[in-house]
Amino acid sequence: MKKRLITSLMILTLGATALPMMSSCSRKGPIADFVMPEGGFDTNRDIDIFFAHSMGQKLQDALNAFIIDFNEMYPNIHITHNSVGSYDDIRDQMSTELAAGKPEADILYCYPDHVALYNQGEYVVTLDTLINDHTTMITDKLGNTEEVGLTKSQQDDFIPAYWNEGKALGDDKMYSLPLSKSSEVLYYDKTFFDAHKDEFQVPTTWVEMEEVCAKIKKLEPDCTPLGYDSDSNLFITLCEQYNSPYTSNDPNNRFVFNNAKNKEFVKMLKGWKDKGYLTTKGCYGSYTSSLFANDSPQRCYMCIGSSAGATYQLSEPAGRFEVGITSIPQVDAKNHPAVISQGPSLCLIRNDDPQKVLASWLFMKFLTTNTAFQAQFSMDSGYTPVLNSVFELPAYQAFLKDANGYNSSIAAYSVKVCVDQRDWYYYSPAFVGSSQARDEVGNLLTKILTEPNVTDDFIDQAFKEAVDECIYQAGGGTKDE
Repeated sequence: MKKRLITSLMILTLGATALPMMSSCSRKGPIADFVMPEGGFDTNRDIDIFFAHSMGQKLQDALNAFIIDFNEMYPNIHITHNSVGSYDDIRDQMSTELAAGKPEADILYCYPDHVALYNQGEYVVTLDTLINDHTTMITDKLGNTEEVGLTKSQQDDFIPAYWNEGKALGDDKMYSLPLSKSSEVLYYDKTFFDAHKDEFQVPTTWVEMEEVCAKIKKLEPDCTPLGYDSDSNLFITLCEQYNSPYTSNDPNNRFVFNNAKNKEFVKMLKGWKDKGYLTTKGCYGSYTSSLFANDSPQRCYMCIGSSAGATYQLSEPAGRFEVGITSIPQVDAKNHPAVISQGPSLCLIRNDDPQKVLASWLFMKFLTTNTAFQAQFSMDSGYTPVLNSVFELPAYQAFLKDANGYNSSIAAYSVKVCVDQRDWYYYSPAFVGSSQARDEVGNLLTKILTEPNVTDDFIDQAFKEAVDECIYQAGGGTKDE
């Protein structure tokens, strides 16, 4: 029996809202870890599960095909899903629903800072009990018997950096499982760099980046050699690479980015901007990939952007140049390489009905440990699979083998770079307000880069105002007017 799939429609109410510590459920006070119901999972009871995500139609089609496979195993679990919008739209929608004590979603896309926001009211299921339940067994309708938890081989199959992100809240508990991941990579006009290989090479450090930008600017005075697609990522990544504070797990001192080292690299970037070496999304007003792909005199010859957005870096018109992809520049690649880890994880929202939580868990487990789904989702999205074993699949190996910098196979090229740098990934502490910090440092960098006459006093004030805004938005007091 195959369950007909329905894509639900939801009316979105946006706007982050402080979450209550109590829901419409009957619980009071802190919630213990999930407790397995007596008798385990009831495979004969119909259960409806809603999954909120940000997938486009192509990925939803892939998801629907695998839901059919899942329903052959568990026909009593009826999965409804909907694309809510962006990751932040999901966060804002969920915040509104949780504030009202009426969450719609059972499973949803998340980033660690979103989980921290939801967990203000302890709405997120901690997964440790489920992951480590090796005694409760379930026999599905195909006759297969599996344990509720993840076997050791299943746990070990996850790429460690992606797995560890589930513990980003700092209490050593697991709040999410990775679904698919992206990072940042350096896209460059390989045709251009090959033509000038005797003059400069693709930069691997920020010192080399400045030198290469100066040489390109001398050759092409109207161009902007480097574009960066995220002001926030640029600031946060340089904090990580310089080992300079950004945010902290200390609840009494969360926002620690107002320091001399960070001001120093911001001044460096401001110098690059004033020389015409650099632009960012905040400065340009749009993704700089459009400057990289086009053939105008103002174009970029390098662009740092999401590994999942590789197809947006292809030349216009098509085939005008070959795109090269490599890791982003480092401060110290030998001792402290760092590249940001992004992309959706999955978390479960608490429910008074343990059978509903178990059904949600089984679907989450299916999506995150099924190598066929992981491979297909990666090939359709350009995101990196979270399981090492996916790279052993013949179909996925063929996908990677076809990688090039001229057509849609550029997505595979990007994935290969991400896999090569998988030991370099970092993530920042997650807490209520960490999402605000990310926004504020991006705004801070844009503000300084676009200010015509920047002084040390201007920078000091901009940093102070950014920290004050973070504290205010996190509910820590009033702003100085």
